Amino acid sequence: MSERNMEEKVEQATNSKNVSLPMSRVRLIMKSSPDVSCINQDALFLTTKATELFVQHLALSSYKNGSGKETNTLSYSDLANAAEETETFQFLTDILPKKILARDYLKSLEEMEKDDDNL
Repeated sequence: MSERNMEEKVEQATNSKNVSLPMSRVRLIMKSSPDVSCINQDALFLTTKATELFVQHLALSSYKNGSGKETNTLSYSDLANAAEETETFQFLTDILPKKILARDYLKSLEEMEKDDDNL
């Protein structure tokens, strides 16, 4: 699938009045907030559509800047890199952290402990 093909599909989805995400699930998530008492159908539709468009934007941005162009895939590391490197997605760095090996993490902990001992 070419990049132009994907952008055309995103454009069609943007202009469509249909949604791919289940509105019942979005309603459940919205109702989980103690601040929400009732949900208007229009507000539910707009929230669902906005969420869908955000996920498409994140996926497309991650794919364009990711390593899976040759194999036509999108990986977790592509999403994590987009969250870390793109200012728009900086708020996702806690949700999509870069994966590190356990031995690398333990090594960095040891170095931090050494630094603390030197102070």
